Amino acid sequence: MKNALVLLLSAALLLGCDKEDAPGAAAPVADPAVVTPAPELLAQLKLHQVTTEPVAETLRVAGKIDFDEQRLARIGATVTGRVTQIDALLGQAVKKGEVLARLNSSELSSQQLAYLKARAQLELNRRNAERAKALFQADVIGAAELQRRESEHQISLAETRAAADQLQLLGVSPAAIDRLAKQGAVDSVTPVVASLGGVVVERKLAQGQVVQPADALFVVADLTRLWAVAQVPEQQVSQVKTGQIVNIEVPALGNEKLVGKLIFVGQTIDPDTRTVLVRTELDNADGRLKPAMLATMLIEAKAVDRLVVPASAVVRENDEDHVFVAEANGAFRLLKVKLGPEQGGRRVVLSGLKGQEKLVIDGAFHLNNERNRKEMEGA
Repeated sequence: MKNALVLLLSAALLLGCDKEDAPGAAAPVADPAVVTPAPELLAQLKLHQVTTEPVAETLRVAGKIDFDEQRLARIGATVTGRVTQIDALLGQAVKKGEVLARLNSSELSSQQLAYLKARAQLELNRRNAERAKALFQADVIGAAELQRRESEHQISLAETRAAADQLQLLGVSPAAIDRLAKQGAVDSVTPVVASLGGVVVERKLAQGQVVQPADALFVVADLTRLWAVAQVPEQQVSQVKTGQIVNIEVPALGNEKLVGKLIFVGQTIDPDTRTVLVRTELDNADGRLKPAMLATMLIEAKAVDRLVVPASAVVRENDEDHVFVAEANGAFRLLKVKLGPEQGGRRVVLSGLKGQEKLVIDGAFHLNNERNRKEMEGA
């Protein structure tokens, strides 16, 4: 009995020791993203409710400087022939009507001979018709013979006109056709003439080369006006339209901004790039712009309602954007958000806010310092 009492007393002492040694209940861990500022700091804070505002976003799309296709001419030969002389060099300025090269063409010679034969036959049939008319009046021949002679004359006249038209298709001028008719001298050399004044930007022929009418031998461009073209992503096509003012940055000009206006927005989508072609026109009278220069087109899209926050409300923490959102009992929570670039002192909310939240827009930097200080003290 005595031993049992001793054992009970020992057990009671041990339990008492355990209760004294046991640690107290753990204090709740503070949220490092939440800070409750002191009254002095709280008085310095300025709050603003998140709302929607119309925002005209600026689309930034890569592009390039290009030729104005309405001021571009691809010039070729009018006949099949061999190149005997090249007068224009790459990069040379030429005037409309200036000779760029000369060809020797047997086709041209054959057509000139055909024209001379048609004229000779026309003259012969004209005389026969006049003689037949005189004989008919003298009652030497009948009406049928007169009609036959007059018909032959009309056919020869049509054949001569057709031969002259064919010469014009081969690039022979009406004045040259008249000289051929008067002098009867066949010339197998024909010029390749500039149909547009500008600069020779391509030259695709060599001495002695045989060329065809389908070959483009020269490309001449008027560079006083050029195009800036870009590809707008499919998702942003609804934000652009003809007539919008755009800024064009050209790295080769030190990113100087040139102002233009959209003159074309494509009606089809490129299935490979999922983009739509847009185009603007630029004055280049000073010749600073060159086709194929890289360019960036900045297009101010139409305004749409978006959630925005003042730029002063944004706090950078760990290379990410954050804002302080007001909570109950004077506390503020640091909330990570995703924002668009600054425009006019405000930033568009891409994610992280739903609207109607109250943000700290003045004093957010000091509030974040206070949060960091308390977090370090807590650690």
